[in-house]
Amino acid sequence: MVFPLAFACLFICNSPLQSRFPLKLARAVYETGCSWIFILLYLFITFLLLDIGRILHLVPKTFLHHSAIGTVSIILLLTGVFVYGYLHYLDKYRETLTLNGKGKLKKEMKVVMVSDLHIGYHNNRKELVRWVDMLNAEHADLILVAGDIIDGSIRPVDEERMEEEFHRLNAPIVACYGNHDYLTGINRSEAFFKKAGIQLVQDSSVTIGDLCVIGRDDRSNRRRKTVKELAKAADMNKYTILLDHQPYHLELAEQSGIDFQFSGHTHEGQVWPISLITHSTYECDFGPWQRGDTQYYISSGLGIWGGKFRIGTRSEYLVVNIK
Repeated sequence: MVFPLAFACLFICNSPLQSRFPLKLARAVYETGCSWIFILLYLFITFLLLDIGRILHLVPKTFLHHSAIGTVSIILLLTGVFVYGYLHYLDKYRETLTLNGKGKLKKEMKVVMVSDLHIGYHNNRKELVRWVDMLNAEHADLILVAGDIIDGSIRPVDEERMEEEFHRLNAPIVACYGNHDYLTGINRSEAFFKKAGIQLVQDSSVTIGDLCVIGRDDRSNRRRKTVKELAKAADMNKYTILLDHQPYHLELAEQSGIDFQFSGHTHEGQVWPISLITHSTYECDFGPWQRGDTQYYISSGLGIWGGKFRIGTRSEYLVVNIK
């Protein structure tokens, strides 16, 4: 009974049918369906390893066939893994970074940077309250978000009036679009940004003190401007920070003389072994990086897509001191 129900939730979540359910039921369907994707992955890995062990005579056949001990062992193992993954997701890691302002700043600035909030059915207002309190405790001069603020459905965001939480932030907030903001519907995302008091930089730049924040539109927009075009229109005498949600072609920021690029999107794969795919796909899929005089940080994200599990990766926010 459990398996058919979980598969049903998997096919319903993110479908038009989900929006017809009451919010609590729609959230339960989403959580169950999206979590099931990761559970299936780990079931596949577990049975694959057990079969290899059987072929190599490391696992007895009796453990795999009609074995109560085998069944209970696998259930306990996977339950432990996903309980750990859930608790690890809730534990937000505070990463710090010190940057050389290259003589462009009159005084030191503290900037909090986050990406991939994915607020919606699974990251609800209660969770957003905790995040806002956490960011406010930093007393930053500025908060930057590298896309994917909304997960994909505007319904839970509107019904829970999540924009009110962004108004509690004690620093200005500037953000660019991510691919999930486009999945939500660009007009709906833009309307939410305005309600939430989030300054959008969409193929544009804004000057805040001695910083020039350049926001590149997501690559969902095939007609977005190049980094070179954005740099040409920006005040490059300021310390320049490029927000670009998806960290492809990092060389473009270096070639355009950008001081620092902040990106997200990868989640570092979110759970192992998907992280092996992101490691091989991107020049840098997580952490600090450098090309010439340009520094980078690719964040694994504050929030998450799908099931709330972090296995072999972390949820984080970045506190940057620019000297």
